[in-house]
Amino acid sequence: MSDPTITVCGHLCNDYILAVDEYPTVGTSCKVINRQNYYGGGAANIAVGIATLGGSVELITAVGRDYPGSSYEHHLKDAGVITNLFHTNAENCSTAFMVNNATGDQITYFEWGASVLFETADAPTLSFVHMATGDSNFNTKIARQAEFATFDPGQDVNYYDDTHLQEILSNIEILVCNNFESKIMCDKLGWTEEELIASVPIAILTKGKNGSIIHMNGDFVEIPAYPATLVDPTGAGDAYRAGFLTAYRRGYSLPICCKIGTVTASFAVEKVGTQTNLANWVQMGERYAELFGTLKKNE
Repeated sequence: MSDPTITVCGHLCNDYILAVDEYPTVGTSCKVINRQNYYGGGAANIAVGIATLGGSVELITAVGRDYPGSSYEHHLKDAGVITNLFHTNAENCSTAFMVNNATGDQITYFEWGASVLFETADAPTLSFVHMATGDSNFNTKIARQAEFATFDPGQDVNYYDDTHLQEILSNIEILVCNNFESKIMCDKLGWTEEELIASVPIAILTKGKNGSIIHMNGDFVEIPAYPATLVDPTGAGDAYRAGFLTAYRRGYSLPICCKIGTVTASFAVEKVGTQTNLANWVQMGERYAELFGTLKKNE
């Protein structure tokens, strides 16, 4: 029997990562030491992560004139991701240009591109949906109509106003965010973190190398991070969400889902790129056993 489908809404993005020794001053240039192109976009990262784990997943995203026939299109098909696309020939796919210097700083330039289609798109009614980085108005409409919704504002949290956030939080079952995103949401809403947590049935706060905390029913459980060899943290949060959602849809208890999330995240950080080192279910289970013991449905 196959898994019930998880729908993920949000960005598909082409990621260009450039390495330089130091950033140039205005009016000058610098030499690019290395340049790599990777598949990216928060929603696409999560969808591919779920598919790699063996889950059934649909990706609702916007694509541009550079998508048909592209390697990204073939990549999603090969991964087994079902796609539901808004398409335009007037824009490119969303594209991120990330420039890293020798001291570890990063500057990102983001071309919104085809994602402008979300602004006017009709939102479908979905049975189980995760809203990843994407348009605030579209995600608000998705949350309003969904039977079961989870929400991850991601790096687009600054595009949400208090009205968007209040409506989304009142219509979701699970909030997933890191400590930076929770602070921004609290500032916009005029809330404390405790009030943010209390506004949803389940809140999961990820804290990088310090693990994650799941809040539910007025209580919380701390989940340690797997001690992976860090090469590139980009995409770790998306891999965590992929693991969590796949496990949740398969009926695992919430603490187990979070543990699976932290294990799947540990794979993603071991290579550069958000989709270059994703775990399948067997690989996840082997690493899970190293940290948490035998994988069980409940805890």
